[in-house]
Amino acid sequence: MFFLKADGRTSSLRPAEYLKRFSARAVPHTLLDVRSSEEFEESHIIGAVNIPVQSLMSRLSEIPRNQPVIVYCRSGSRSTIATRILSDAGYGEVYDLGSFMVWVAQNNPIRRGITR
Repeated sequence: MFFLKADGRTSSLRPAEYLKRFSARAVPHTLLDVRSSEEFEESHIIGAVNIPVQSLMSRLSEIPRNQPVIVYCRSGSRSTIATRILSDAGYGEVYDLGSFMVWVAQNNPIRRGITR
């Protein structure tokens, strides 16, 4: 769970901090799930958009640059890669929320299945 800026500074962002700083206050941001589409369809954090980490470089145009981006995956490995990709691409405020498994273990809200 890291906060990466273009200058390389880092700090942590835990689920409770995300809920307090972004969700509860309705602060505009992009919540990015970088797991596979199959994992996302099974369950995900409410409000998340799915761009698998393997597709991230070719889909950067889908991610707004004028607001914070919060990234997560299943265990934290892919989100670490994704935050580096975003930071290297010039995104100024990128947070690594880390593990969806931790999110679920802490009984935070999720959506099961895809609403079509």
